Amino acid sequence: MITAIQRPLPAAHTLPNRTLRHALLMLLSAFIVALSTFQSAFAADPNLVLDRIRKSGELRVPVMIGEEPGYIRDRNTGAWSGFYVDWANDIATLLGVKVVPVETTWGNLAADFQANKIDIAFGLNPNPKRGLVVDYLSVPLFTDAWAIVTKPGFTKKTWAELNDPSVRIVVQKGGTMQVVAEALTPKANIIVVEDRPLGLMELQANRADAMILAVFDAIDVSKAINGQIVLPSPMLLNPATIGVRREEGNEGYENWLTNWVNQQRALGLAQGKLRKAFEARGIDLSVLPAEFNF
Repeated sequence: MITAIQRPLPAAHTLPNRTLRHALLMLLSAFIVALSTFQSAFAADPNLVLDRIRKSGELRVPVMIGEEPGYIRDRNTGAWSGFYVDWANDIATLLGVKVVPVETTWGNLAADFQANKIDIAFGLNPNPKRGLVVDYLSVPLFTDAWAIVTKPGFTKKTWAELNDPSVRIVVQKGGTMQVVAEALTPKANIIVVEDRPLGLMELQANRADAMILAVFDAIDVSKAINGQIVLPSPMLLNPATIGVRREEGNEGYENWLTNWVNQQRALGLAQGKLRKAFEARGIDLSVLPAEFNF
């Protein structure tokens, strides 16, 4: 008698589980592909901000009282001019939009960007705290240096000499000059004011001995109080660049502005505009040290 060899049958659940696993893997793969496609479709367009500005027809630019010659307000008409405004108009013309001035202060710029009140700001010094909400261009529009304005007769010439409790130094609130004062002259009596005119009042009333400013501003301010300008040693160079709001889709805007800045620098347009603006204000650039080049 021949007995048939019986082979064990697969467990009842084996075939269905293999089929189920295969189906799940196929479904997961399809989901991953779909998700990737979805994310790509909704990824931020690098030209989103640039296109938005052009579509709005406006370039919202900060302007500030008491910040001549960068910002100059006509007392009769209220119109704004100055080299920062000139640059804004140049950019607006290239983009086919108009400049809309937004009055503010240096200390409020970060909040203005965060609240989406402005599209661009000029003359900024890279600041890590402000950099949380502001993207800075990697190239400077021009180079400045930190100086102090004092009454005639003030003899301290170095940051080390200024770092003394007997020295009263006035700075603008929230500006980079406040960072410089707190870093280099922490022992000094640092007086914080809202804007430049208030700082001048402190000097004129003899409530302060010196005011920290960018050297070009210092040259202008010194005329108002018949003061003297000192570039404390060691000289601190101060790159002034452009800032934009940190947001998705601003890569194309930043790249376009970087190209604009590079052209301004390479062709001497930025330096020429600054020199013309200072000379128009009667500012004597010969007081700048020979080794300084803006």
